[in-house]
Amino acid sequence: MAEVESNECKSSSVLSWDQVNRLNEVLTEAVPVHGRGNFPTLEVKLKDIVQMVRNRLQERGIKVKDVRLNGSTASHVLVQDNGWSYKDLDVIFRVDLPNEAQFQLIKEVVLGTLLDFLPEGVNKEKITPMTLKEAYVQKLVKVYTDLDRWSLISLSNNNGRNVELKFVDSIRRQFEFSVDSFQIILDSLLFYYDCSENPMSQHFHPTVIGESVYGDFDVALDHLKNKMIATKNPEEIRGGGLLKYCNLLVFFIDFPDIVEQQRKLESYLQSHFIGEEKSKYDYLMILRRVVNESTVCLMGHERRQTLNLISLIAFRVLAEQNAIPDASSVTCYYQPAPYVRDLNFSNYYVASCNQSYPTWLPCN
Repeated sequence: MAEVESNECKSSSVLSWDQVNRLNEVLTEAVPVHGRGNFPTLEVKLKDIVQMVRNRLQERGIKVKDVRLNGSTASHVLVQDNGWSYKDLDVIFRVDLPNEAQFQLIKEVVLGTLLDFLPEGVNKEKITPMTLKEAYVQKLVKVYTDLDRWSLISLSNNNGRNVELKFVDSIRRQFEFSVDSFQIILDSLLFYYDCSENPMSQHFHPTVIGESVYGDFDVALDHLKNKMIATKNPEEIRGGGLLKYCNLLVFFIDFPDIVEQQRKLESYLQSHFIGEEKSKYDYLMILRRVVNESTVCLMGHERRQTLNLISLIAFRVLAEQNAIPDASSVTCYYQPAPYVRDLNFSNYYVASCNQSYPTWLPCN
């Protein structure tokens, strides 16, 4: 992979033909956006909705600096066979958001674009933006502070592969770990789709640039290939940081209470183990071990609550898979209290104080 000749060569790199080809497959694959109730499923190609949204934003006076593929999908494009499948399709539109009016305009553009993906025969005149929002939008986020100005519109997919359109003016933290710090700039490929009728090949394709907002592109890529993890300022990480750390055998936590922990954990299992249900239990055991062995600042009772929650969810996972072992074939053990060896302890009857006791005794 050749490096870009610029002052930012350490943080960016030119994609190889294999990587560009994988990127093209991602952008041209039809992804279903599932509607609630009786609303039909929309078949959406990422390149089409990105181009339409970008063009309409610029027609409405919002300049799009560039468009980037982000997250696990960008990681999949860079390293296909790293053992991690991509889930959400994360796209970043870099825009200027000087006031809150732009947020409303962006929402109107995205919802209006969905009308064009409705199948033939649907009476579009009677469908309002609010109706489209209720039917196809799973998540709508707006952040407007001095340091963070961005919005997110997530389009529903029942298989966990949501189309996530993020519009960013400024954001304090763009990544959690080095392996999810990659952003692939799509503008050259989108221009190619618009202007060229020739199919891409190894010897004829646009130059596509990938960046790592972690810093050093090659170092982050090495982490991705070898399933390693590194981060900067971990105290700034929010949301599902702990869960991704445990997917990579490391640690971080930021959940306020046991109810939120349960909600986050169940949501993570639902969205990240589609078709991989048998891996849920192994993951939960890794998670339990990490929480139990880590140095996170949890009070003793908080740690016990969290461990108990993970154990209960793991037991439920086994039950759902009909994998609970037959109790008749299980031997459990207990550890004798220290006073069992104490000949002066008279409140308990000991059958024979002269014999040695094993460290662990069968309870059956």
